[in-house]
Amino acid sequence: MEDISLDEFRRLLNDFKRSAIHLETRDAYGTETEIPHMAKWAAGEPDDLEWLQGWCDNIRSHVDAGASIRRAKIVSEPLSDYQRWAYTVLTPIAEAGEDIRWTPRRLVSSIAVPGNDYYVLDDELVIFMHFSGNGLATAHTVSTDPSDIEKCRTAFEQVWALATPHSEYKP
Repeated sequence: MEDISLDEFRRLLNDFKRSAIHLETRDAYGTETEIPHMAKWAAGEPDDLEWLQGWCDNIRSHVDAGASIRRAKIVSEPLSDYQRWAYTVLTPIAEAGEDIRWTPRRLVSSIAVPGNDYYVLDDELVIFMHFSGNGLATAHTVSTDPSDIEKCRTAFEQVWALATPHSEYKP
């Protein structure tokens, strides 16, 4: 495995061609971009979600070019405050073309899930995402090892089979 920079991580998320799968396993994250918007939500203030438009445009361009983008979220229920907020901001991302699904943690007990969140891009590369205890991203590592790719794909597909589409999931 090889460490990559945040800029390289972002580049890879823009450069895949056919498919991206993303498994999220944490109940809370704390990205520097999201923190102020989650604070607005917690205070009951409106958010125009303009800050998401670049990501939504990226999703649309990939989907328009024929790529498949899927995200499976493993969540504890009842949802954490972070995941309740995330539910509200994921709707425009889903509308842009990312197929997002929610899986209650209690359903995945017998699935061997890698220890970190990850993306698999074009079935050729895994990007593992590393977080601190408070949810801030600390590092990204990549692997092109076929066994890593297969383990991640298998775990994702097993979680996906138990997941509920975003539009049908009721927190």
